[in-house]
Amino acid sequence: MNQRLTYTATVERILEHTADSRSLFLRLSKGTAFSFTPGQFISIAIPLPNENRVRPYTLASSPEDDGPLEIVFNLVPGGAGSEYLFQRKAGDQLNFTGPFGLFTLDRAPEVETIFAAEGTAIAPIRPMLRRALAQPPSAPLKLFHAARSRGELLYAEEFEAAAGRCSKFSFEPILLQHPAGWGGRSGGLVEHIQELFVDGDKRRDRAFYLCGVGQGVIVLRDLLRKAGYTRRAVQYERW
Repeated sequence: MNQRLTYTATVERILEHTADSRSLFLRLSKGTAFSFTPGQFISIAIPLPNENRVRPYTLASSPEDDGPLEIVFNLVPGGAGSEYLFQRKAGDQLNFTGPFGLFTLDRAPEVETIFAAEGTAIAPIRPMLRRALAQPPSAPLKLFHAARSRGELLYAEEFEAAAGRCSKFSFEPILLQHPAGWGGRSGGLVEHIQELFVDGDKRRDRAFYLCGVGQGVIVLRDLLRKAGYTRRAVQYERW
């Protein structure tokens, strides 16, 4: 049996998005070869007092980037993995294996494609969109990102800038509540996708990439498939 290659990376810097969400930027040693497909994850070793655990973290950076690998995550109370990572400081080292995962996109879609994510589950969608927008897309691309607050709309400025550059890409942020001064969509991700692509439009020739935490992404997957979209057209990943 082939043994999985273990990589060692140094925490180069840390970016705090909110009080309970942050990105770690992991720098591999010079000369280390590592490649992945947009959407894949790595499995990080979490050393605990009585055991070693492994936890998956999706790469939010792109394969084309010259810089460090980026992972983004929430602090989960009682979660050994996230609590350990929240304690890391610049200069600390992490061991991981990978890449893994089949929730991927390696080229620009040829049909209208809807990307939908909740919170930090935007991580795999970000490099997918970068890959899809690397060349002028031939089909419309739409991103719906739902979050509890404006601060949790990660990479929003990047997506807004991309939408300004590319007429075939649109970005629709969604907040669960409707704060004062908010001019965008509010409510749940499922209800907006249902309104736009199930009830409001009877075409079934588009594709979806869905990522979320918990049962919501499964509800959305089943909604789309029951509405007549093929299984292959609805790709998803549940965290």
